[in-house]
Amino acid sequence: MRRTVARPELEGRGMRETEDFDAFYAATSRRLVGQLYAMTGDLAEAEDALQEAYVRAWQRWPKISSYDNPEVWVRSVAYKLCVNAWWKTRNRLTAHHRAAPHTEVGPELTPDMTALVQALRQLPERQRRVLVLHYVADLTVEQIAQETGIATGTVKSHLSRGRAALAPLLSERGDEAHEHEGGSARKDYGYA
Repeated sequence: MRRTVARPELEGRGMRETEDFDAFYAATSRRLVGQLYAMTGDLAEAEDALQEAYVRAWQRWPKISSYDNPEVWVRSVAYKLCVNAWWKTRNRLTAHHRAAPHTEVGPELTPDMTALVQALRQLPERQRRVLVLHYVADLTVEQIAQETGIATGTVKSHLSRGRAALAPLLSERGDEAHEHEGGSARKDYGYA
């Protein structure tokens, strides 16, 4: 005989709360997977971490939905999950990735996004994260500082050094197209 176990985190949840979470998920999931992919360089890892972050957000939805921007919470949790997974499997995966780099991408990823991710993989983790938050997630320096816990001056330094490091890694064609677009450093990679 099977017993039903009460799940207190689900008690009292109404249809409206479920609809609110579903709408939040629909509005943010594609954008966040793109941002995390750009930060991590691994689409499968980004998707797995984001899925777990959404599960955690759902479990705490009454509280998280009251935040000014619940998307920041989900992105931060997903990023931390990625970092934790890296530390746990670093030694095993390092040899594998060096021998056979992961080049498979999802069908919705543009060639520009793939080129950007490949270039970002060559940068230190903090520079990569700050660049993605600024140029892909479109956050201000102050928002990045708040989300990452890094001082605003350090965020600016990471942006400057990251841009300088990325410049020679990105194609000249992208730079020429950028100059003709009006000079904005931000680019739409289909995830905003």
